[in-house]
Amino acid sequence: MYYDLLPKIKNAARARKEFIQTSYSNMDLSVAKLLVSAGYLKSAHKKEIGKKQFLEVKVAFRGKDAVFTDFRFASKPGRRIYKSYQELRPVKQGYGLSILSTSKGVMTNYEARKQKVGGEYLCEVW
Repeated sequence: MYYDLLPKIKNAARARKEFIQTSYSNMDLSVAKLLVSAGYLKSAHKKEIGKKQFLEVKVAFRGKDAVFTDFRFASKPGRRIYKSYQELRPVKQGYGLSILSTSKGVMTNYEARKQKVGGEYLCEVW
């Protein structure tokens, strides 16, 4: 799950690593694609080695600093948090984004407000 993906991206960014490989899941791929479209990652794609599947992620840097700074999990396995589109607020005064799992797929808070759809409030990234 994405519980493993985000800490790996953060640690790779702090260690100034350009690529990371992590276990593959459809949820991880969709979260990574959102981070690519938001500019936090350069690329993310599925890679197969034999029968094993991996997610290969390329971290984005602005100069020497990584674009992906930190994150915060909102919904956890023991406590799920759901929000309607009216309850979605900007993260870090608009400099971050939140990720939601909706009935129309995984999307950011900006997309969810445009499509007027709510869902499980997964995490915040900045």
